Amino acid sequence: MSESTVTAKGQTTVPAEVRDCIGACAGTRLVWHPLPDGSVLVRAKSKSILDLAGTMKPPSGKHLRTADMDPWR
Repeated sequence: MSESTVTAKGQTTVPAEVRDCIGACAGTRLVWHPLPDGSVLVRAKSKSILDLAGTMKPPSGKHLRTADMDPWR
């Protein structure tokens, strides 16, 4: 288990083993989610939705036009 201390300015250092685990480097944004039970979930926001562009291939087989997908026709 890793520990850090909050300074008087409200800053803390993310322990090296945690940074290594989440792949955080300088400039990595952390998103903090306080939970109702008093715990906090911290997520590394290291990717943009734009990083996913081109990662999926369209399915092969039958292709439909958008108009053919309308359930009310």
